[in-house]
Amino acid sequence: MALTMTDFLAVERAVRTAAPHALLDTVRAALIENYEAVEVSLLLADYSLTVLQPVTALPPTAQPLSMQASPEGRAFGSQEPFGQYAVDDGAVDLHLPVTVRGDRLGILTVRLPKQRCTPETLEELTELAELLGHEIVVAERDTDLYLQARRASRLTLAAEMQWQLLPARACTRPEYAIGAQLEPAYDIHGDNFDWSTNGETLVLSITNGMGEGIQASLLTNLAVNALRNARRANIGIVDQAALADQAIYGQYHGEEYVSTLLLSFELATGRVQVVDAGSPQLWLQRDKSVGHVGFEAQLPLGMFEESTYDAQEFQALPGDRLIFVSDGVYAAVSRAGETYGEKALARAIQAVSLLPAAAVPRALLQELASYRDAEADDDALVVCLDWSGRTTADPS
Repeated sequence: MALTMTDFLAVERAVRTAAPHALLDTVRAALIENYEAVEVSLLLADYSLTVLQPVTALPPTAQPLSMQASPEGRAFGSQEPFGQYAVDDGAVDLHLPVTVRGDRLGILTVRLPKQRCTPETLEELTELAELLGHEIVVAERDTDLYLQARRASRLTLAAEMQWQLLPARACTRPEYAIGAQLEPAYDIHGDNFDWSTNGETLVLSITNGMGEGIQASLLTNLAVNALRNARRANIGIVDQAALADQAIYGQYHGEEYVSTLLLSFELATGRVQVVDAGSPQLWLQRDKSVGHVGFEAQLPLGMFEESTYDAQEFQALPGDRLIFVSDGVYAAVSRAGETYGEKALARAIQAVSLLPAAAVPRALLQELASYRDAEADDDALVVCLDWSGRTTADPS
């Protein structure tokens, strides 16, 4: 055991000191030296969460792997290490989730001699895969390599702006788990989500800037950054909405506006303050029932000069699942011209009730894609929040 811990520390040091663009080469060399690894590869989930893209030298030459029909995809979906015998020499391929605080980035695959595949080694490599994920997130400040590797095709400029604005696609804490996804992933316009947490609150916003293309993305960028600016000044969500409203009106004079659903969760109690300023909807799955939660509709941000906003209250209970959707979901139209509607959405939410929060948005959007007109170009956003609440043993 002492020897394997020495191996672990040697790889950990190598990863933490690696150049941003050389993380994979560094971890590969360190695993070969310290764990007798035969092969090491890294795959990252693409923007649409349909394939795992190999990280290679640019331009990429390796083929992507299916999320649904590969051992690597199985490990990604289950978020559990998965081992399989390799074709030659009785070696074992270990597929290890690369995940950061619930945000599923990809899979690290390590091929080891069979005799090295001990429970201790598996535990250490699983931890090293998580460490690699943290280092990738930091490295993205200084290199485009990992952002480029995620692309199954080229992003539009508007989509580039939107994805760079997002916090992550998932987040897990003792009190809650969040998962989120946007479609069309490579051509998103104005839909967006944002969240921030501290020891006392979680603030979540769902925004939908009107229009298409770069214009919609610019509008949403202004709205999200105005909300963040107010939030970071320790201002409550009512005043966050008012200040963002002023910023948008000052720029567009009411010609364009942003539909927003803004929520502040009190982690200790589950008490939620809500400002409903537009079209995004909240759906609640509590026990076995699913239904739309309606709030008093207020003006979208930026529609009129100096709009005022009021907060309403909602109580989240342990075990609740909250689903937030944009109008691109509940108002989607089928090839026959029929609206997706509340009944279809409720059935879809029930159908994915056993999935973890991080997997729910993609599953709901896949169901929507099978329903709506293939030519539809409206954005579709889904955010899933599973509320656990805080017990007396949880840190404040």
